[in-house]
Amino acid sequence: MIKKFTAKISDESISELKEKIKNTRWPDEIHDSSWNYGSNLNYMKELSNYWLHTFSWKKVEEKINSYPNYTFDVDGNTIHFIHIKSKYKNAIPLIITHGWPGSFLEMFKLIPLLINNEECAFDLVIPSVIGFGFSSKATKEGCNTSYIANLWHKLMLELGYNKYAAQGGDIGSGISTRLAMNYPQHILALHLNYVSDSFKPAFYDEKAVSKEVRKYEEELNTWAQKEAGYAYVQSTKPITLAYGLNDSPIGLCAWIIEKYNSWSDHKGNIEEVFTKDELLANVSLYWFTQTIHSSIRIYNENSKNPMVFKENDYIHCPVAYAQFPKEISKPPREFLEKAYNIERWSVMVKGGHFAASEQSELLAKDLIGFFKSVTNK
Repeated sequence: MIKKFTAKISDESISELKEKIKNTRWPDEIHDSSWNYGSNLNYMKELSNYWLHTFSWKKVEEKINSYPNYTFDVDGNTIHFIHIKSKYKNAIPLIITHGWPGSFLEMFKLIPLLINNEECAFDLVIPSVIGFGFSSKATKEGCNTSYIANLWHKLMLELGYNKYAAQGGDIGSGISTRLAMNYPQHILALHLNYVSDSFKPAFYDEKAVSKEVRKYEEELNTWAQKEAGYAYVQSTKPITLAYGLNDSPIGLCAWIIEKYNSWSDHKGNIEEVFTKDELLANVSLYWFTQTIHSSIRIYNENSKNPMVFKENDYIHCPVAYAQFPKEISKPPREFLEKAYNIERWSVMVKGGHFAASEQSELLAKDLIGFFKSVTNK
């Protein structure tokens, strides 16, 4: 059953958050270490002061509630989603899925660019992944990208969309890929701005890969040695980490903000691409919904079901890939073409992992260009 939803965090919860921020016990720091050891202490203190005295969660709620929000109960889960219909009758139904440490809030900048574009308009469905935001938390093992894709398909059918398109980055890329893999007769086209570093096409032979693929794998391995400690913890012992992050708002903030700083495209100042309000809206959503553990737990679930294609897993629908320069994983086209029917390959001039919020106009332009070409065939 689909029900209307309104975001409403109590004044008591907001007051509790502020008290916890006030009572933060700060760590020490190596002098002039910048972000080399993780989230910079000076910036975290600056951000916490803003969080305490200036940031307004009520304004975030007003923005959320300015859109039509709903929940859908299915298979013991509750999916929170925003559903915005275009004024154009021929609009393409498009489900856009976020990843970690993001949320459905990332897509807000995309909405006005996509719903009423005359060239190619969309009906947008923007869900919160199970375990994230206002969606429910999984209580049993097995809530991986494939499981969530099955829920997304049931949601789209319930909304009356027998054929629809999918877009995603990060974990959302995996969910969108599983949609195209599991329900090929229903997927019009697939647009991705990330592919999992666990991706392997069918019949993959490590000894026979090209120089380009070898270079990609070496770069990914180098990155993992320096930056992937978080993923190893989240894939193995997520609840141990969650005790601290679920109890300390500054601990939670530091864990998330480090990723926004490292994975976005800027020249040394995170606020070149994100405002404090944008950063804290996302962190506050994790805090108020207490979803840090349920969100990072998907790393554990996906590690048991990696993006390794089997013999018949080729994605036949039209696929577009937008490659942003500061993205974590930048696989060569030839590698993805072994598993995806790539019809559009866009190399962006700027942007990082959080494409929808970092470079919303570039991403929207690519989406419109791709789906316009697909529908004109």
